[in-house]
Amino acid sequence: MRARLVVAIFSTLMEETALVVIVLLGLPRLGIHIPLTGLIVLMVAWGAFSVFIYRMGSRALKRKPVVGLPGMISSKGKVVSSLAPDGVVRIKGELWEAISEEGSINTGEEVTVVGQDGLKLVVRRKGTVNLKATE
Repeated sequence: MRARLVVAIFSTLMEETALVVIVLLGLPRLGIHIPLTGLIVLMVAWGAFSVFIYRMGSRALKRKPVVGLPGMISSKGKVVSSLAPDGVVRIKGELWEAISEEGSINTGEEVTVVGQDGLKLVVRRKGTVNLKATE
């Protein structure tokens, strides 16, 4: 992780250097003059963007991979496209085709994965009891 941070800092410094060279040497030759305050604002914005991208990338690399559909059982998610009974749900930041176990479920409702049917997830509303399991 430390090596990735060093590479990220080095690459950001190189990008910032290229930005300064372009603004101070390249643009004036084309008749475009950006004031020093504009250059500073541009560099601060680029630095903030680089930090944001680094943090998002680090978070993505730290996430544990989901191993197959059986690993999705009991995961929580939200309905993206109404389930009547088929639709789409977002679970762990990924979109999955799903089938509702209990009829229609509206967009935005929270669901829990209870099984799989081929490559589709079988879901039910969060907090509802599985009647098949209690019989």
